[in-house]
Amino acid sequence: MTQQPTYGPHNPHPLSTLRTELVWEGKYDEYGQRREVDIAGCAMPMQKIESIDEPRREAEAKKQLSLFEAENKRQDDFRNRLIWGDNKLVMASLLQEFKGKVDLIYIDPPFDVGADFTMQVQIGDEKEEIGKDQSTLEMVAYRDMWGKGTDSYLHMIYERLSLMKELLSQNGSIYVHCDYRVNGYIRLILDDLFGLENHLNEIIWCFLQGAKSKRMFGRKHNTIYSYSKFPGYQVFNTEDVRTEMKSGKSSFGGRLETDEDGRQYRLVYGTKNTQGETKYYKYYLDEGKIPEDYWTDINSLQSGVSERVDYPTQKPEALTRSHHSSLIQRRRSGCRSILWVGNYRSGCRAAGAQVVDV
Repeated sequence: MTQQPTYGPHNPHPLSTLRTELVWEGKYDEYGQRREVDIAGCAMPMQKIESIDEPRREAEAKKQLSLFEAENKRQDDFRNRLIWGDNKLVMASLLQEFKGKVDLIYIDPPFDVGADFTMQVQIGDEKEEIGKDQSTLEMVAYRDMWGKGTDSYLHMIYERLSLMKELLSQNGSIYVHCDYRVNGYIRLILDDLFGLENHLNEIIWCFLQGAKSKRMFGRKHNTIYSYSKFPGYQVFNTEDVRTEMKSGKSSFGGRLETDEDGRQYRLVYGTKNTQGETKYYKYYLDEGKIPEDYWTDINSLQSGVSERVDYPTQKPEALTRSHHSSLIQRRRSGCRSILWVGNYRSGCRAAGAQVVDV
């Protein structure tokens, strides 16, 4: 009979030296080495199916095409790409062109096992609808995502977040949208990949609409994690994210004052220093304020809203505009933004990938 090893100070048990981390089946290989993301054979040529240039079409209709082409010399420079395919394959294919060049990524991954992303698609002006079932590619992606339950999901999200980090520029940042079912797992994976020092915000998006449980408090919020690629390098344009500062005391605290020019401000008392001196801060109402990391002014999409396309995980455009404006409004002419969401509109260059809601 094999004698079991005796553990102690001279022979520490392996569990006693483990660092804090999230471990899942597939994270390490048979030799205990961290598995690299395997993208061999993943990069594939992309076939252009359709080009849509609305400004060019409008200029042509107004018989101003020559003027349009004179003012827009870079005719072949892409503005937006909507790419059909598993986003792991898509990102692997984009690495050669965009590695280290993407300023902003937003991803809205699936939240729960067993989600069905079959959808209704409107055809033509008569609003006739046809059902779009999962394709073979979608079924494969679905199997890879949930084949082994939580382990498959964690491995899937880790590989894709790893590729996103490779795509991010030095000033890049990422926003990851999730809910109570997976936010704990995703937070640990993001800390592992990007480092705790690059964590920017845990944004709480609160909404009131929808059914409410009678057995517990209503689950009426999602979480959006934001990380930078390098500490202190991310772009955050404070002037473009400012919101109204209300005059009521309960909204901001302090005392409402008026300066010699008639401008109202809140005089807020700070803490005392070691010399017993109190710092005072002035916040002018007409300058607005930088929003907090909990958002209560954006509602979830309800039936009858014009932007709604009845996709199960669709998010309101106001939500995506809100947490991207810190970068996009400032870098409107030049940033390359890859957004893994189909309903986002901006003046920036953007690319989106869609098979299932990944």
